[in-house]
Amino acid sequence: MSSALLPHQSPLRQRARAPRADRLDSLTGLRFLAAFAVFTHHFTGTGPGGGVAHSPVLFPYSTMGVNGVGFFFVLSGFLLAWGHRSGTSARAFYRRRAGRILPLHLAATVPCVWVFHVWGGVPWDLPSFLASLVLVQTWFPGVVPMFPGNGVSWTLSVEVFFYLLFPLVVRGAYRLRTRTLLALAGAGLVAMWAVNWWAAAHLSPSRCEWLMRLPVIRLPEFVLGLALALAVGRGLRVPLRPGVLAAVFAAYTVVYVHRDPWLSDAAAGQLAWSVRPLVALFSVLVIVAYVQRERDGRRGWLCGPVMVRLGAWSYAFYLLHQTVNRLILDHWERPDPTNLSVFTLLGVASVTVALSWAAYRYVEEPARKWWTHHQST
Repeated sequence: MSSALLPHQSPLRQRARAPRADRLDSLTGLRFLAAFAVFTHHFTGTGPGGGVAHSPVLFPYSTMGVNGVGFFFVLSGFLLAWGHRSGTSARAFYRRRAGRILPLHLAATVPCVWVFHVWGGVPWDLPSFLASLVLVQTWFPGVVPMFPGNGVSWTLSVEVFFYLLFPLVVRGAYRLRTRTLLALAGAGLVAMWAVNWWAAAHLSPSRCEWLMRLPVIRLPEFVLGLALALAVGRGLRVPLRPGVLAAVFAAYTVVYVHRDPWLSDAAAGQLAWSVRPLVALFSVLVIVAYVQRERDGRRGWLCGPVMVRLGAWSYAFYLLHQTVNRLILDHWERPDPTNLSVFTLLGVASVTVALSWAAYRYVEEPARKWWTHHQST
């Protein structure tokens, strides 16, 4: 989309114009990779005694997978802004979002509660569970357990907050110049780093962890995605190559996971406190790189039918994977740490993918179509 002004078009109207709602298959494929990264982190755990099956060849690098949720937040902001149509009412937007996320969220909570709390005996209380059902659990530091209901749904609680703000935020963003948008997005990332640094110095580890899940603290990730979607829609191009970005991120991951023995205490601390904004920055650069490639007609492996299907099922995969992990952990003993656990990981992932396909086909899509039909009548 050219950034040149069309005849009879004012600068304000040019800035307010929404980008085309092109289908971007590469981003659908990337969504599955982010979900798989989170799954890998949960499967291998945070140490030899954690997770479902510890694999030394993956650990500790697999711990970076927890930041896949940051990629989700950036991608959500990008896609919402990219597909937004000027004139869409907030009410219509809220209805579409509710129809997209709530049915599968509620359905996936049922087996999760059974596996974790009925069979697994994990303590819980009714207020915390209800908070998880209506997706407000991240606002309360004292919920029981720390991730009530379907634990991974805490990210949906963050998403819901951004959905509520999006109609207002995007309306204001249309009126800003691209450089102002990018400056605000950058300032948000700096604020994330500063809050993380302050929290590490003044709060307990548990309270610090809660703060880093607080929706308002994660807002800069959404805003970053939104800002880049509008900037690219206005014609911004950045010389990026996905392979180079992947290599840089791999090098960063190696340094990050070995920061304590390799770096001074001060440098290691800064690396830990800046990981979320840096991952957000990397995420948006990867997103922009693939969007530019796809719009130029260069469709790669992420646009293939397999990755697109996996991406379509990724929401279900994300909501179901911890339930599957817990079920396996409760009914089979945790094996000794070995690299053969990689094959176990791939097998469990395949089972979860199959369940995700079923959830997508028989719950998510029928519910979405039913919801859309009844909202339009």
